[in-house]
Amino acid sequence: MSVTTLDINSIRNQFPILHQKVNGNPLIYLDNAATTQKPIRVIKALEDYYKLHNANIHRGAHTLADRSTGFFEDTRKSVQQFINAAEAAECIFTKGVTESINLVAQTWGRKYLQAGDEVLITYMEHHSNIVPWQLICEEKGASLKVFPIHANGTLNLEAYYQMLSVRTKLVACVWASNALGTINPIEEMIKAAHKVGAVFLADGAQAGSHLPIDVQQLDIDFLALSGHKLYGPTGVGVLYAKRKLLEAMPPYQGGGEMIKEVSFEKTTFNEIPFKFEAGTPNIGDVIAFKYALDFVNELVKQAIMVCEMQLLNYFLKGVIQLQEQFGEDCITLYGTAEDKVAVQSFLLKGKHPFDTGLMLDARGIAVRTGHHCTQPLMQFFGIEGTVRVSFAIYNTFEEIDSLLEVLGKLLKPRN
Repeated sequence: MSVTTLDINSIRNQFPILHQKVNGNPLIYLDNAATTQKPIRVIKALEDYYKLHNANIHRGAHTLADRSTGFFEDTRKSVQQFINAAEAAECIFTKGVTESINLVAQTWGRKYLQAGDEVLITYMEHHSNIVPWQLICEEKGASLKVFPIHANGTLNLEAYYQMLSVRTKLVACVWASNALGTINPIEEMIKAAHKVGAVFLADGAQAGSHLPIDVQQLDIDFLALSGHKLYGPTGVGVLYAKRKLLEAMPPYQGGGEMIKEVSFEKTTFNEIPFKFEAGTPNIGDVIAFKYALDFVNELVKQAIMVCEMQLLNYFLKGVIQLQEQFGEDCITLYGTAEDKVAVQSFLLKGKHPFDTGLMLDARGIAVRTGHHCTQPLMQFFGIEGTVRVSFAIYNTFEEIDSLLEVLGKLLKPRN
């Protein structure tokens, strides 16, 4: 059975890692919210860089340096187009979403936050969108405020609007929850934040590979993206920010490339984006990241999301069938919002999530277990953690059938 009109077999053939056995069973990879697998074009681009082009960028006058610099900046242009930024210079390369958020906290936050100011976040944030704000708020004497969510995993927007005030300087919110799959209505949230004079940062780690992104239409101030959740290499991320913000922010790190002139008396800093890219970057992986963006663009995000939602809905129908067979409380779902990406957390009755994960792994099925770096969210639900399945374009209905079959065996009472 195939999903929509995309040729899933052809897509799967682009991912070498999928064609192996784990514990004697065909690999079924359902941990895509943690990291997606890499198409052969990304792997080849990384190999080609080190075999044919390896050189440091921006500073060399020789052919390899010029070639590598061109490839590196081609990726920046691809990122600009991918998110519809006004210019490529607004796209800063980082190690990932975590570093992107820390960059904003330690530069914008250090310059603009003062005692009595407030930073507003949600209950469903990843630790990387909590801890940096705790650190800078403690340093500056500002307050970190958290607005609540509903039991179905959606934001309490009434509370959000009530908590916004002239003291709110920044709102930091996950666009799509890595634990619940919930897609948050950031466009209207951004408008509300701007009305009180606050800037808005979105954690786009999960949104990047699923949702159409137009930073100009959103009028967003900061957006953090992760390469390895977008079919690209690990160790590559992007911070998008409006030029006026980047120009006003101090450098994040000091070193080579981020400077214009250095003397023992004074240093003047380079223009954006280079002001925020000190030292030798992750050149090969950034270059390979362009091929991941090409992969997504060729398939078209809307088609990808249709396929992934068909997979999620197929899984949820299977869950209903298990509940009809073993009782409604045999599986508890966490994150039941109508508007979500293809991520679902759940618990089996009487089973610790780690035990469930290990038993699935024994059959070659890779899922995520634990608190998913969202411990406050787990505390909200009164649980230690969940089992999480997350689907990507290369997953199939047959793989979900195998997953449901194993879950049914785990639920079946022992004689």
